[in-house]
Amino acid sequence: MPRRQFLGVLGALGAAAAAPAAAQFRVEISGVGATQVPVVVGDFRGEAAGSVRLAAIVRADLERSGLFRALPADQPLDESSNINLAEWRGRGADAVVGGSVSRLADGRFDVRFRLWDAVRNEQLLGQSKVVLPEDLRLAAHRVADEVHEKLTGERGVNATRIAYVVRTGRRFTLHVTDADGEGGQVALASPESIISPAWAPNGRQIAYVSFETQKAVVWVQDLSTGARRRVAAFRGSNSAPAWSPDGTRLAVTLSQDGPSQLYTLPAEGGTPVRLTRSDSIDTEAVYAPDGRSIYFVSDRGGGPQIYRVPASGGAVQRITFDGSYNISPAISPDGTLLAYVTRRDGAFKLMTLELGGGSPLSLTDTRHDESPSFAPNGRLLLYATRLQGSDVLMTTTLDGRIKTRLVSSGADMREPAWGPYSR
Repeated sequence: MPRRQFLGVLGALGAAAAAPAAAQFRVEISGVGATQVPVVVGDFRGEAAGSVRLAAIVRADLERSGLFRALPADQPLDESSNINLAEWRGRGADAVVGGSVSRLADGRFDVRFRLWDAVRNEQLLGQSKVVLPEDLRLAAHRVADEVHEKLTGERGVNATRIAYVVRTGRRFTLHVTDADGEGGQVALASPESIISPAWAPNGRQIAYVSFETQKAVVWVQDLSTGARRRVAAFRGSNSAPAWSPDGTRLAVTLSQDGPSQLYTLPAEGGTPVRLTRSDSIDTEAVYAPDGRSIYFVSDRGGGPQIYRVPASGGAVQRITFDGSYNISPAISPDGTLLAYVTRRDGAFKLMTLELGGGSPLSLTDTRHDESPSFAPNGRLLLYATRLQGSDVLMTTTLDGRIKTRLVSSGADMREPAWGPYSR
């Protein structure tokens, strides 16, 4: 059953850690998109001498978006290659990417690439990026994002980060990694559960819930320094943090006055202001992108449903009506789409609903979906589910056609959260 504050399933964590996270994912892509751009990404000249295969990262990034289909390249292609675009067009390619990697005297790397349009027989893009050795993977993600934006007109998300919790035996760790699940760091480690990671809008801090003082407490941690602070340690339970879009406030669930209710408080900590007043459980708050309203889960109607309330308090409006059990709201960056989890015939399914009107859309064929989180461009959803006895992370396009599974080596993944544009 999905982990939710509404169900009262909370965990604990121990002292913070700051250690590199070993790469533990491979990517499995399934489904066929309605429109995919066929693109060739040749191996970058000079990349074989390093520890990062940039071209392979670029290819995987583009395919994961669901908008591109990588074609095989039987030869390396660098930015100075004499590209026969007519030949590549005859082999089915609409676009060609070539590049190179060279080490500079100061130890940094010069990453260069070009993008050609094989249909119009012209160069579209050419860039050079000078990076530190530890930023080579990030440079590859940025190349993929540049290609993505030039060919589609919208911003890519490969250079963003995700957070998720890994369970291995009795050990829990909070990972912060690249959007493909590789690299990054272990931000927290504990023999007890870690839950509810929530990104600050600036991408430099994460809020989460800890039981290390033998009660549920909300903490905020700086990802670059590891420093953290308690922001909600009131009587009763403190849980389910959510950041306001401007990063100045947190919405939290507190039980200091009885049943769990929504409150807001300064992100630095301070006096909480009560937002909802009911005899029911109100939890899982998430701000609308404009900051003017908050979506949340409540059983005030007899079963858990998703509601909306002004961020300053006021009249509550019910949002979901289809089904008797709807939880885990996530709002798209443009504020037009609600993602959530519904229970149908004992299965927990990922759904979307257009907030301007429309019918719910089921995106998956799995039975244990939870924790949906939108990519910052609003084109993908990250979520957790259970497959073949393991908790795994997946992404899906908004039509459900293209799914990417990030598969670990036996560990269970849960609680995913996609970070903002900030790197």
